[in-house]
Amino acid sequence: MLRVPVLSKSGKPLMPTKPSRARRWLKEGKAKILYNDLEGFAIELTFETEENTQPIALGIDPGKSYSGIGVQSSFATLWMAHLVLPFKTIKERMELRRIMRRARRGRRINRKLTYPERCHRQRRFNNRKQGKLPPSIRANRQLELRVVKELCKLFPISAIHYELVMADVDRTSGRKLARSGVGFSPVMVGQGQMLTWLSELAPVTTHKGWQRDGNGTSQLRKWLGLPKDKKNKACSTPATHAVDGVILAAFEFIQWREWHSDHTKHGDWRGDVQITPAPFTIIRRPPISRRQLHLCVPSKGGKRRKYGGTVTRHGFSKGDKVIAEKAGKSYVGWCSGDTDQAISVSDANWKRLGQFTAKKVRLLQRSTGLIVAPSVGLSNLTASSGAV
Repeated sequence: MLRVPVLSKSGKPLMPTKPSRARRWLKEGKAKILYNDLEGFAIELTFETEENTQPIALGIDPGKSYSGIGVQSSFATLWMAHLVLPFKTIKERMELRRIMRRARRGRRINRKLTYPERCHRQRRFNNRKQGKLPPSIRANRQLELRVVKELCKLFPISAIHYELVMADVDRTSGRKLARSGVGFSPVMVGQGQMLTWLSELAPVTTHKGWQRDGNGTSQLRKWLGLPKDKKNKACSTPATHAVDGVILAAFEFIQWREWHSDHTKHGDWRGDVQITPAPFTIIRRPPISRRQLHLCVPSKGGKRRKYGGTVTRHGFSKGDKVIAEKAGKSYVGWCSGDTDQAISVSDANWKRLGQFTAKKVRLLQRSTGLIVAPSVGLSNLTASSGAV
């Protein structure tokens, strides 16, 4: 049940509509196509209309390497996404930067002098009490926030549901463990900052996935009969992480209600929501190397070649979506590098498709800082296979 995002003439998101109605409005000149960074089909009305909306919720299932996002109304699932987070890439680059910095400082010091006479730079401030997020964690949360902001431009999001990750908790009994640090996850870092950012966009409600009192994600997922792929979390399918995003958004329309008898306590789910096929998108950041003053290993003769940066010699920027031709075939991808006469084009997984002559490369879209790979057709959570 595909739904097309609709914006009013003033740019305010309205309730999504059917594709047939959107095509009719475009044909009659009552709407125009709206291009967005998520590369989804959306329209903007050219006439004034009432701006009445219904509740639409957004669910976020954060992770260390992958996150899931879902947009849900009471009548339909509107959008799903699988986010490939840059945690591993940022962590490796920060480690390399630390090693190279220590090596430069080591070469600067004359070790023949006594220690008090050596050129040791004293610290200028206490850089251990700033309360900053680690770069890898900040990059993860900023990618999620970027996608949420784009969704708020397309859908009238009225509520955001966010899954919390807790440490020092026994997931079987729910009791706090005596030892500190047991079950710690990098996902926990920055949760408070992320909730602060999200609260500026819409009211935020938190949930705990392991909780067994009816407020947990797994309980609602089982009650709705949706599958969950726990074997390969790196698999880019709706059943890995996007399903939890949809479940979290469904909490806006279904609640757990407890009721008591004389000697026992019972409960059941109250409310109604329809999980339907929806567009599924895989989103990641282009892993572009930043401009470096020099390479990690100096070349022979002291001459260093160009490394890093986003500017190419042919008018394209790294991350631009382009279409290239070679041997009578066309390839759609993203600009990832250049030579004197050619441009490197990579696919959505940043694997190089080939090097193409600059004259045979045409720009489709300037870089948005996102690599968006929408799936063909609609993805149905209730029909997923290979899940447990």
